Amino acid sequence: MLARVYEAARACQRLDDVIVATDSEEIMALCRQHGWRALMTSAEHRSGTDRVNEVAKMIVADVYVNVQGDEPMARPEHIDALLVPMRDPKLMVSTVKTSCADEDVNNPNAVKVVTDKHGRALYFSRSTIPFNRDGSQSVQHFKHLGFYAYRKSALDLFCQLPESQLEHSERLEQLRFLENGITIYVAETPYDTIGVDTEEDLERVERILLKRPI
Repeated sequence: MLARVYEAARACQRLDDVIVATDSEEIMALCRQHGWRALMTSAEHRSGTDRVNEVAKMIVADVYVNVQGDEPMARPEHIDALLVPMRDPKLMVSTVKTSCADEDVNNPNAVKVVTDKHGRALYFSRSTIPFNRDGSQSVQHFKHLGFYAYRKSALDLFCQLPESQLEHSERLEQLRFLENGITIYVAETPYDTIGVDTEEDLERVERILLKRPI
């Protein structure tokens, strides 16, 4: 699974470098075996953003990208979509959404996102948002994909702030940014992914990849 994620990141020409950040000796050994660049980071981190921030203290870059290791369906197109809006130097954080499949609309493991007309995130939730009160067929649901791009200043601020109430309730770290007034731009991509959080997720990904290898 990690190999698929790493190779997808390496295939993105917008990235200058790809680094596996981990607190696992087993993963470090795998990286050495394959010749992948890797950094050992603290086991105390509570989120991927905290881990990226530790890397940012060691590696200087204009933008830092977080591609989670449990995204075996990651593609370079996801990272391209993520980085295009970061051309605006005023933008601090970006992420990605795609049209939500019917089977994921009510799935709490598939995070939904709603944005304003300019692509700025209004809210992320494990619940179904927006709620289709009248049963209208015109409601569009978007699924949030686990890819992020940050400026160093955004990473520093995130790690200085305490866990927010919404973040704690939903178990979604990106809500700390929104609850503290930090804009997240959400780019759109036609390519869905499935983050592997459960055994069912893994089986679903395996079925898809067997039919359509990436």
